Amino acid sequence: MNPKVTTYINDKNTWTQELNLLRSVLLEVGFEETVKWGAPVYAHKGKNIVGLSAFKNYCGLWFFQGRFLIDEQKKLVNSQEGKTQAMRQWRFYTIEDIQPDLVKKYAIEAIKNSEEGKELKVKRNTKPILIPEKLQLEFDKNDRLKEAFNDFSLSKQREFSDYITEAKRETTKQKRTEKIIPMILNGVGLYDKYKNC
Repeated sequence: MNPKVTTYINDKNTWTQELNLLRSVLLEVGFEETVKWGAPVYAHKGKNIVGLSAFKNYCGLWFFQGRFLIDEQKKLVNSQEGKTQAMRQWRFYTIEDIQPDLVKKYAIEAIKNSEEGKELKVKRNTKPILIPEKLQLEFDKNDRLKEAFNDFSLSKQREFSDYITEAKRETTKQKRTEKIIPMILNGVGLYDKYKNC
């Protein structure tokens, strides 16, 4: 048992009982337990199979290649329709929602699918990065900012750019630009706090 997972579960006061039950089922199946992206992840032969999470209104499992699960019981949902391709989530609102034998069945099927090579590869975004006008204006005023931005990977540069571009109002674009400037100068990616656990 990974102590970081124990800490994660103990920090989720509302869902501690449910998360402990789900954890015990997953460990019984024989997964390797770790923490990635700030949450417990269960792997088999080095491949991420299922994650454990808790939110305000529910706790749940997410299956990294859940689209390949048969899901006869209709338990799985795509939490971001149109964005998430392979991942599927199973939500639990009370401890009574958790059926350990059924959870185990889904987990074993997910391992089997992994061993059979059923996997949807993530397509990398190869479109050129469009620097938002407000960010470009800041680059024009501050060479150090532009150099720091260029030190980031393309995917992190895209995250910063999209963060500004996706805002609908000009005031929001301005606030977002102001928010990310110190992050860029300090070498901190937009979503690093979620990835460094």
